Amino acid sequence: MTEKEPRKPLADKKAVVTGGTHGMGLAIVQTLLDRGAEVVLTGRSEAGIDKARSLLQPLPAHVIRSDATDAADIDNLGRLVEERLGGIDYLFVNHGIAEFQTLADATVAHWDRVFDVNAKGAFFTTQRLAPLIRDNGSIVFTTVSNDRIFPGLSAYSAAKEAVRAFAKVLAAELLPRNIRVNAVAPGFILTPSMGVAELTEQQREEFIRDGKETTPMGRPGTVEEVAAAALYLAADATFTTGTELIVDGGFAQGLS
Repeated sequence: MTEKEPRKPLADKKAVVTGGTHGMGLAIVQTLLDRGAEVVLTGRSEAGIDKARSLLQPLPAHVIRSDATDAADIDNLGRLVEERLGGIDYLFVNHGIAEFQTLADATVAHWDRVFDVNAKGAFFTTQRLAPLIRDNGSIVFTTVSNDRIFPGLSAYSAAKEAVRAFAKVLAAELLPRNIRVNAVAPGFILTPSMGVAELTEQQREEFIRDGKETTPMGRPGTVEEVAAAALYLAADATFTTGTELIVDGGFAQGLS
């Protein structure tokens, strides 16, 4: 007679992770699955979607192509979540893009693209999925450790500040349903792209070196460390709402 496996802490829980096919989002998905949750995750890149499907099979993960800048895609995501999960307990709004453009180089198209993905897409994805979150559930946005700024990231930094601002408003709006709304704010995190689109390998190496030199703990963080913080906010921090948890090795606090 085999011993019964212990019940996992998030068994019977349902979650959605946008931008869940790579990097920090994928780490959040894997942590949820390891703890027994069923997950819908989204991505835009077909290659990324195929890779995530291959990696996560046969776990209870539903990989969906969805563009957060497309209203029809957002609506379709809501319908698919209803069909496959019914209600959900946790929503992780993790998708985003960063592009370096200085004041002299920035264009309207660049500014609109960054805001459409990071701020507008995050808000309207939440609007569509919030009615599906069960009372006492939670939302976690991915922002950025923004207290120390880098040249060339005006649009990105501003878009993530917008997310932090409306996350606090939504925390107040959703209090009657006891849905907690928080944000996790990563600093230098070791990912394939380092959070910035179209980095060359040389630029990535320079970015990692800069991260080591400017992070008081002397290293970039890992995607697993961000996922642990996000899961803490979603499932364990039951008396916490309207806050931003900084995960940056002391970078924003200027400890060095």
